[in-house]
Amino acid sequence: MDSLDQVRPPLPEQQQDVPGSTEQMNPRPDHGEESYRGSGRLEGKKAIITGGDSGIGRAVAIAFAREGADVLIAYLSEDEDARDTGRWIERAGRKAVLVSGDIGAPEHCRAIVDKAVAEFGRIDVLVNNAAHQMSFKELGEISDEEWDLTFRTNIHAMFYLTKAAVPHMRSGGSIINTTSINADTPNQTLLPYATTKGAIQNFTGGLAQLLASKGIRVNCVAPGPVWTPLIPSTMPPEHVKEFGKSYPIGRPAQPKELAPVYVLLAADEASYISGATVAVTGGKPFI
Repeated sequence: MDSLDQVRPPLPEQQQDVPGSTEQMNPRPDHGEESYRGSGRLEGKKAIITGGDSGIGRAVAIAFAREGADVLIAYLSEDEDARDTGRWIERAGRKAVLVSGDIGAPEHCRAIVDKAVAEFGRIDVLVNNAAHQMSFKELGEISDEEWDLTFRTNIHAMFYLTKAAVPHMRSGGSIINTTSINADTPNQTLLPYATTKGAIQNFTGGLAQLLASKGIRVNCVAPGPVWTPLIPSTMPPEHVKEFGKSYPIGRPAQPKELAPVYVLLAADEASYISGATVAVTGGKPFI
C-alpha cells in the first residue's frame, strides 16, 4: 500500500508518552527515506533544524542533506530518533551534528548556534521547527506551567535561536519557521499551541522586514494535520483514529509531503520570497 493511503483514517487507536517515538507509531511515518531525490539545490549550505529528530524535522533534514546541505539536528531527548536521522544525513554524504537539550533555555539556544558555527563555520539556513503541544477540553485544565512551557518552546526559543544565529548568517541566508493552520483557524482544544502558532506567523512577518537589509529572508510554513509522534503522544486515541479525516484530502500528510516546501524556501531560487506563509493544508483554505 502507498504510504499516503496508509494514513487515511480510520487509523489504529494508539497513545504514547510525550514526546513520542517514531518506531512506536502505527503506521510508521514516511519521511522520504526511500523516495526523496535531490538535485543539488542546497549544495554546500549549512543548516540548523530544531525538532529534526522526527516528523517534519526529520523529513526536512533528509531532503536538505540530499540537496547538498550539512545539517545540525537540535532535539530534546529522543536520542534513538535523532541518531536515525543523523544516519540518513550521513548516507547522503553530508555532515550530521546532533545536539540534545531544552531549547526553552536561552543559554542552550546559544550553545546550539555556537556548535553549528564551530562545526560548519557559518549558518545559511535556520529552521525553527520544534514545538510543544498538548490538548485540553477545559480552560481550567491548562496549568500555568503548561502555558509557560508551550511559549518557551514554541516562541521564546525561536527568538533566542534567531538572535544568536543572525550574526553568523550572510546575505542569501534563510530563516524558516513552522507555524500551523491553527494560526488562522485555531482548534479550541489546542489553545496554548494555537496561540503560539499565531505569534510565529506575526514574528515571521516582522522579522522579514527587519532583516531584509541584510539579505536574509524569513518565511513560515503552515502545515495542516501531519502524521508525527506529536499526535499519538498529545491526543486521545479516539482523536488519533480520525486524525485528518475532516480535511478535503481526507487524511493527514506524511512528513515527506512538507519537505519540498522547506527546500524551496531555503534555496537561492526563492530570493524574492520573504515574509510569506506557505500553507500545506490538504485543501483547507488558509487566509
